[in-house]
Amino acid sequence: MAAIPDHDVVHGAEHAHDHHPTGLMRWLTTTNHKDIGTLYLWFSFIMFLTGGVMALTIRAELFQPGLQVVNPEFFNQLTTMHGLVMVFGAIMPAFVGFANWQIPMMIGAPDMAFARMNNWSFWLLPPAALLLITSFFAPGGAAAGGWTFYPPLSVQMGIGMDMMIFAIHILGASSIMGSINIITTILNMRAPGMTLMKMPLFVWTWLITAYLLVLVMPVLAGVVTMLLTDRNFGTNFFNAAGGGDPVLFQHVFWFFGHPEVYIMILPSFGIVSEVIPTFSRKPLFGYSSMVYATASIAILSCIVWAHHMFTAGMPVVGQLFFMYGTMLIAVPTGVKVFNWTATMWRGSMTFETPMLFSIGFIFLFVIGGFSGVVCAIVPIDVQVQDTYYVIAHFHYVLVSGSLFAIFAGAYYWLPKWTGHMYDETLGKWHFWLSMFFFNLTFFVQHFLGLAGMPRRIPDYALQFADFNMISSIGAFGFGTTQLLFLYVVLKCIRGGAKAPQKPWEGAKTLEWTLPSPAPYHSFETPPLVK
Repeated sequence: MAAIPDHDVVHGAEHAHDHHPTGLMRWLTTTNHKDIGTLYLWFSFIMFLTGGVMALTIRAELFQPGLQVVNPEFFNQLTTMHGLVMVFGAIMPAFVGFANWQIPMMIGAPDMAFARMNNWSFWLLPPAALLLITSFFAPGGAAAGGWTFYPPLSVQMGIGMDMMIFAIHILGASSIMGSINIITTILNMRAPGMTLMKMPLFVWTWLITAYLLVLVMPVLAGVVTMLLTDRNFGTNFFNAAGGGDPVLFQHVFWFFGHPEVYIMILPSFGIVSEVIPTFSRKPLFGYSSMVYATASIAILSCIVWAHHMFTAGMPVVGQLFFMYGTMLIAVPTGVKVFNWTATMWRGSMTFETPMLFSIGFIFLFVIGGFSGVVCAIVPIDVQVQDTYYVIAHFHYVLVSGSLFAIFAGAYYWLPKWTGHMYDETLGKWHFWLSMFFFNLTFFVQHFLGLAGMPRRIPDYALQFADFNMISSIGAFGFGTTQLLFLYVVLKCIRGGAKAPQKPWEGAKTLEWTLPSPAPYHSFETPPLVK
C-alpha cells in the first residue's frame, strides 16, 4: 500500500515552488537585487540601441545639405525622443543597474532595503518607454520641441505630448523609489565596522546621486504637471496671454535639468574611482577629498541652473552669479581629475579594457569640462547658444563621460557577474573603435558650432557640408561598434575562460570589490607591489 504523503511535506514543497519561480515569472516577480540589476542593465542597453537608431537617422539626414531621409517635423520628433530615450532610458537605468548589483555586495548587505519596491521601480520602466516610443504613432506624432519641451511650442502640440508627460511622470516615480531604496540600504544596512568614510567610492557617489534624485525629480514632475494643466485644463502658468510666463518653465525645468546632468555623471566618477586603483595596483589617492568633492559638486549643481538661460533675458547681476557659480564647479571636478592622475602616478599600471575606458573617460571628460567652462562665459555663450558647439559639449560629457564609464564598469564587473572572463582582445577593439569614431563624430561639431550652425535643423548651408559628412560617418562607425560590445557580453555570459577568485590578478594588495580608503601617500616612495 502506498504511503500517504505527509501534508506538511507537500505543503512545504508547494511553498518552496512558490518562492522559486522559473522562466518569465522569475524575472517578473524577482526581489533579488542581482536579478533586478540585470534587468536594469538589459533594459538600458535596449533603450541605448533604440536611441542610437534615432541618432543615426538624424545623422543620415544631415549627411549632406537638403532634405533626403525624413521630413522636418519628423526630424524634430527624432531629436526630442533621442534625448529623452538616452537620458531616462539608457544612461540612468544603467547606473541604477550597477547600483543594484554592487551596492549590497560592497557594503555587506544581504539585499536592497525594500526588495518588492525595487522590483516595482524597475517594472515601471518598460510601460513608460512604450508610452514614449508609441507617441510617434499618435495623431500629430511625438513631441517636436526638443527634449526640454519648452512652451509655448509644447502647449500647442498633439496628444503625443501628453503621452510624453505621462511617461516622464512614470520614469520619475521609478527614479524616486529607486533612490529611496538606495539611501535606506546604504545608511541602514552596512556591515558592522563599515563607517561612512570606509565605504567604497562607488557607494558614496550613489548615495549623493540618490539624494539629488529625491530633490529634483519632484521638481520635474511639478513642471510637467503644470504643462499638462496648461494644455488640457485651461490654466495659464506658461501662457503670456493669460498672465503666465514661458520663462518660468525654463527656470523650473532647469532647476531639475542641471542637477540631472550631475546625476548622470556622479556614478561615473564612482566607477572610475573603483577601476583606476585596481589597475594601478595602488589605493585611491585622496579618498576623503574625493568624497567632499562629490558632495560639493552636487550642492553647486543646484545653484547654477540658469546658465542654460543666458539668452532668455536675465539681469547682468544674475548672469554674473550663474557664470561664476558654474566656473566654481571646475574646482571640485579638478580635484577629482588630479586624484585619479595621482593614483596612476608611479603605479604598476596595466591596460585591460576597464582601465582603457577609464583613462579614455578622464581624457575626454576633461575636454567636455573645458568646453563647459567656455559655455559658462556669458558673452561666448550668447554666441554659441543653440549651436552645435553646445551639442559637442554635452556629448563629450555624456557619451565619453557617462557611457564610457558604463562600459568600464561593465567590463570590470562582468567576471564577477557571470563567472566568466570576457574576450580581452575584442574588448580592446571595442574601446579603440569607440574612441576613434566618437571623436570623429563630435570633435568636428565644435567647429560647426563656432561657425554658427544651429542645432535641431534638418537642412543647412553648404559651408557646413564637409564637417557634417565627417560627423555622420563617425556616428555610423560608433553605432556599429556598439554591436561588438553586445557580442562580447553575450559571448562572456555563454561561457569563456572561468573567472578566477580575483579576476584582476595582480591587484593583490586590494580586495577588488572593496577598495579600501587610501592610506597616507608619499610621492617619493613607489608603492609596494607583490
